[in-house]
Amino acid sequence: MNRLLVVLALAAAAPSAASAQSSLYEQLQTFSNLLNQIRLNYADSVPTERLVRGAIEGMLASLDPHSYYLAQADGQRMLDYRGRRLGGTGVVVEDVEDGVVVQTVLRRSTGERGGVQPGDRVLAINDTAITGLRAAAVQSRLVGERGRRVRLRLERGSRFEPETVSVRLRFEEPEERSVVLARTLGPGIGYVRLDEFGEEATRELRSAASNVMRGGARRLILDLRGNPGGIVEQAVDVASLFLPRNTLVFRTRGRRRETQQEYRTTRDGEFAGVPLVILIDGRSASAAEAVAGALQDHDRALVMGRRSFGKGLMQRAFLVPPQNDVVMLTVGWVELPSGRLIQRPYRGMTVGQYRELAGGEPESDTTVFRTAAGRAVTGGGGVTPDSLLPPPASLPAWFTAAADSGFILAVADSIAQSVAADAAARDAWFQAEDQWRARLLEPFLARSRARLGVTATPDSAVAARIARILADRVVEVRWGVQAQEDFRLRHDPAVRAATLAVQRL
Repeated sequence: MNRLLVVLALAAAAPSAASAQSSLYEQLQTFSNLLNQIRLNYADSVPTERLVRGAIEGMLASLDPHSYYLAQADGQRMLDYRGRRLGGTGVVVEDVEDGVVVQTVLRRSTGERGGVQPGDRVLAINDTAITGLRAAAVQSRLVGERGRRVRLRLERGSRFEPETVSVRLRFEEPEERSVVLARTLGPGIGYVRLDEFGEEATRELRSAASNVMRGGARRLILDLRGNPGGIVEQAVDVASLFLPRNTLVFRTRGRRRETQQEYRTTRDGEFAGVPLVILIDGRSASAAEAVAGALQDHDRALVMGRRSFGKGLMQRAFLVPPQNDVVMLTVGWVELPSGRLIQRPYRGMTVGQYRELAGGEPESDTTVFRTAAGRAVTGGGGVTPDSLLPPPASLPAWFTAAADSGFILAVADSIAQSVAADAAARDAWFQAEDQWRARLLEPFLARSRARLGVTATPDSAVAARIARILADRVVEVRWGVQAQEDFRLRHDPAVRAATLAVQRL
């Protein structure tokens, strides 16, 4: 959005294309006549602008799920946000079948502090329903003058028994950090979490990896879970850190010649010889998928987790005169070194169907490709990990209501005050999974049953996850955010699996 490409398309019709031009003219006449019939004869008075906008959005929706149109004012707000002239909430949204949902919530943002969760359905902004708005337009309303607040009305849980949540979020200066966490997990193992491919992603990752290597790490875990992507050049440079000079990272191909490019490394990567595990999931998209897929194709990394989102489109922003509105248009596709495509199929699907299949196994994903070492990989629908890990246990709807009612804080904060604050007590708490159930889980379940009138009898997997959430809150209250990050890493099942795997590389 911050690099708008202005294209003035003034094409003269060649004589051989006369029939095509005639057909185009006839179609435009049909559209104009239909517009006029609606304007004159429809039962209600409908502004022409609304009709044209609906036609534009329908036209783009017929192309693919990621092309969209943005009014000039909305586009300018996003440019001002990118230029750090406006603040944001840290809430990133996406389109679904019948509305807009929260895709991710940036760490340490006002959205995270306000309790917004991925999967929340956006109903209204500042008491105005968002009905009819696409995600891009909603996103532009989630930025504003720093210090001011925005009210969101959200819906979560089952659509049959939804819970409505209202939050007030302050617009804050965006935190320009791609690497949000770097740690030494154990003897010889470093961990780095890359949340997005921002303008400084490569520099931050190089610095973070160098620091953990100086701290004794000899192997690395790169966590790309939930990473929605970002700047394509940063994806190439990040992959270059782990590959030799002149290695193909990916290709782009499209109808126009300028979209057909190869992206290669320009020098030997600083960490080209470091054993590497990459973690991905169903919310790893775009540039994150390109990096994971490229390193997998070159047999450079062991990819673990869940199948990625499946977005491998090359897009550019064009200005549309005379109002200078913006259209974000798909101009090509990303192809990995093995020849497989990241983008999953979308033809014949509604937006909702397309989104629901994110991270799943597409029916068309049967073509076999080969990595540099001859291993079989499939394409056409995201990146399939070399080692599939089970998804986290789904939290029941009543848990959301309990959390909204403050039961987590009520139970966990009271226990936190009874725990000693020294390092020995902290280390003991990190290992006290049996205590979490006895001291935290049971009181939490009892309060939920009494106050909400629910049975609240979770199975073992759900009970373990709820207990970790409660214990996590105790750590934050008693020992602070840094200890909380350590706690989450130590008890993250995917990180545990990656730690065991990277030791064998």
